[in-house]
Amino acid sequence: MNRVLLSSWFHDCKSVPLSHVQPPESRPHTVVASGNSIPVVDLGALDHAQTLTHLLKASHDFGFFHVINHGVSKELMDDIMNIFKEFHGMPAEEKLRESSRDPNGNVCKLYTSREKNNKDFVQFWRDTFKQLCPPSGQFIEYWPQNPPNYREVVAKYVEEMRRVGNKILELLCEGLGLDPKYCCGELSDNPLLIANHYPPCPEPSLTLGASKHRDPTLVTILLQQNDISALHVLKDGEWIDVHPIPYAFVVNIGLMFQIISNGRVMGAEHRVVTNAGTARTTVAYFVCPTNEKIVEPAKPLTMSGAPPMYKSIRYEEFMKIFLTKGADIEPLLLL
Repeated sequence: MNRVLLSSWFHDCKSVPLSHVQPPESRPHTVVASGNSIPVVDLGALDHAQTLTHLLKASHDFGFFHVINHGVSKELMDDIMNIFKEFHGMPAEEKLRESSRDPNGNVCKLYTSREKNNKDFVQFWRDTFKQLCPPSGQFIEYWPQNPPNYREVVAKYVEEMRRVGNKILELLCEGLGLDPKYCCGELSDNPLLIANHYPPCPEPSLTLGASKHRDPTLVTILLQQNDISALHVLKDGEWIDVHPIPYAFVVNIGLMFQIISNGRVMGAEHRVVTNAGTARTTVAYFVCPTNEKIVEPAKPLTMSGAPPMYKSIRYEEFMKIFLTKGADIEPLLLL
């Protein structure tokens, strides 16, 4: 089953296969904290200083926040969600064909559960489509052609995501006392678009869409479906349910920016749960460094009596370790 897309066989399941059953300590049976929610940051607020304060506090206290008044049209947000619902709804053979236009197999990948499957790992209840989308516009000829308007919609969306991502990073850097453009260029020129599809699950209490982890990014910008809650953030030992806000994005700090900030902002641990009744699709834009870029604490943040907490590491090397260690990688990054 691990070699076949989950969306091809979940209909036949009356129970979760053993390959997808999480160990008892990882199952989503813990109570989600009530009356608590992640902050909302208004990117269109007129008070710039207040925006910086809210953004830094949210990044420090939660590592997660909603952004509103971000400038992306509701029409485009609807279009991108519908494109990936349609894509994941196509027959498996067609999805695999559309994901295999690059002869080197690097630009797009469609897989189930996790990018590097291993029979010793518990699998996740999801299918994932991953696509490179560099700011140069390179590789568009290898993007899917179906659904018919895929390339047009996705190209517009990633352009808007680059703008929003740059704005968030500029605000974060300014708030930390860095040059607002500190993260421009090689630190953010390797973005990924990831569309996850979580089919209905016969036993949601036994499995997960994604286990507890931090993202290997500077920041991640997530578009959720408006009507389904499934994303949980860990805060002070309790899980917070991230209820979707219509036409808002969920932004989280990744491990790369945690390193750059020298621990002044933290990437929060989060997970994804499943449900028995409704399929869920999400679209995430990962802001990542180029493979050869060395990521390290920003020197202006380590020159005022605060020694660096993290090692310098080439991003490609970091990702090799991350794909093996996952949630256990953080101790390996510390000095």
